[in-house]
Amino acid sequence: MTPRLELRNICKTYPGVVANDDISMSIAPGEIHAVLGENGAGKSTLMKIIYGAAQADSGTIHCDGQLVETHNPASSRALGIEMVYQHFALFESVTVVENIALSVSSEFHLESLASQITELSQRYGMPIDPYRRVHDLSVGERQRVEIVRCLLQAPKLLILDEPTSVLTPQAVVKLFETLRQLAAEGCSILYISHKLDEVQELCDSATVLRNGRVTGTARPRESTSVELARMMVGSDLPEMRLNPSNPSPEPVLDVRGLSAPPKDRYGIGLKDISFCVHGGEIVGLAGVSGNGQAELISLLSGERLHPQADTIRINGRPVGRLDAAGRRRIGTAFVPEERLGRGAVPPHALWENAILTGHRKGLVRNGLVNRPKAREFAGSIIERFNVKANGPGASAQSLSGGNLQKFIVGREIELAPKLFLVAQPTWGVDVGAAAFLRQTLIDLSRAGAAVLVVSEELDELFEICDRLLVICQGQVSAPLHTAETDREEVGLLMTRLGGQGSDKRSGELALQD
Repeated sequence: MTPRLELRNICKTYPGVVANDDISMSIAPGEIHAVLGENGAGKSTLMKIIYGAAQADSGTIHCDGQLVETHNPASSRALGIEMVYQHFALFESVTVVENIALSVSSEFHLESLASQITELSQRYGMPIDPYRRVHDLSVGERQRVEIVRCLLQAPKLLILDEPTSVLTPQAVVKLFETLRQLAAEGCSILYISHKLDEVQELCDSATVLRNGRVTGTARPRESTSVELARMMVGSDLPEMRLNPSNPSPEPVLDVRGLSAPPKDRYGIGLKDISFCVHGGEIVGLAGVSGNGQAELISLLSGERLHPQADTIRINGRPVGRLDAAGRRRIGTAFVPEERLGRGAVPPHALWENAILTGHRKGLVRNGLVNRPKAREFAGSIIERFNVKANGPGASAQSLSGGNLQKFIVGREIELAPKLFLVAQPTWGVDVGAAAFLRQTLIDLSRAGAAVLVVSEELDELFEICDRLLVICQGQVSAPLHTAETDREEVGLLMTRLGGQGSDKRSGELALQD
C-alpha cells in the first residue's frame, strides 16, 4: 500500500539546537499513528515541517507516493493535510466563524458557515458559539475552534497535538469514536499526546523521538505505559510520593457566597460559590473549559476585583477589593493557563521574565534592575527545576512548552507562597516534566502551603489532589474526597448530567467542609 505520508531523512537545525536529526517514518492511509517524546524531543518541529510551516534543511516528503516539492501551509491544505497546533493559530480580535473562514478556500456564506460550525461542534461534543470573539475564549475553547476548523475541510491527514487535554472523559470517548470513523474512511491521523493510556487505546503504531532522533517504534496496544515512558525518557519515571495531608486548622483561602456577573456578554457568571483550601492540602477544580474557571481564577488572583471584600479571604483577611500585587505581598502566587503572553513575555530573556513576579527578591531597588542578581535568580530556577534552556539569556519563546512551564512554576515557588493558584499546570507537558511538576506541587503543599489546582486533566487531579470540586455553568459542587469518588462521577458532574448535589454524600461532605 502506498503510504499516505512518507518522510525520508528529515533534518532541521536551529542555532545551537539540532531539532530533527535524520528522521524517517511513514503513515498508511487510515492509520492512527502516535508520535511520542519529551518536550524538546523535536515533535513540534517535525509536525511543522509536515504541515509546511517550517522547511527542512534536508530530506524529502512524499504524499500519496508523490514528492512534495513546494511546501507551505496552503499547499499542505490543498493536499488534504490539516493540523491543530498546541499553541493556536487564531486571530483574537475577530469571531470564531471569521477565523475559520480564513482557512476556507471555496466560496461560502458566513451565515451558512456558522451553521456548519454549530452543527459539527455539537455533533463531536465540543460546542462552540461561532459568533464569539476569540479573545473571550478560554484555552480549551480555542482548541475546540482549531479541531472544528480542521474537520470542516474533510482532511486526508489530520495532525492533532494534545487534543484531549480539555475534554471530559465522556467527550474523549466521543472524540475517539470520531477519529476511528475518520480512519475507517481512509483519513490518516498523526496523534501527539502525553497521555499514554490514550495512545494505547487509540493508536495503531507509534514513533518515539528523543533529542531529535527516532529511538524506536512500537505497537502501543502491545506495550505497557511503563515501556513507552522508558522509550521516551531513556529511564524509568520517578514514583510519585503523596504523603497524607495534614491540613491547617484554619483555611488559608476561604471563599463564601461568591457571585459575579460575566465579565462580558460571552462570559460565564459565577453563582454563590463557597469552598475553602487549607494549608497542607491540594484542592482540585475540575470542569469542562469555559464553565467559569477563568472568571473564578481571575477573582481569586486579584486580576479582577470584587465589590464585596469579605467574599474572598486569605488567612482571614478580606481581599475581594485587593489587587493582584497586594495579594502577592501577603503570600499569594499564581500560574496562569497561558504560558506565552500571560505567564511569560515571549521575546524577553528568562532573567527578564524572572523579574515579572520575582522583583521583590531584591532584583529591583529604587526603580533600577539589578541584572546580575536577576540572572542569578533565573539561573537558580533553571538549575533547581531542571529547565532545558541555553542559560538565563535564552528567550521564553525558545523553550519547549514543558520547559517554559517548569520555569514559570519554579519562579512562583521560589517566592515561598502561602497560597498557590495554578491553572492547567501540565497542559501539553511530557510525562517526565509532568511527573516532576506534580511532585513539586505535592511537596509545596506538604510543606504547609495551600494549593488550588484548576485542571481539565482528571487523571492529574486524582493523582495529586486531596479533595475535588467540580465547576459547571458558574456553579461549584460540594467537595468530594478524592479517595471516595471516581472519574465517572466527576465527569457526570462536569456536564451536569449527575446534577448539583446528586450524589448522596454531597450534603455530608458539605458539612465536613
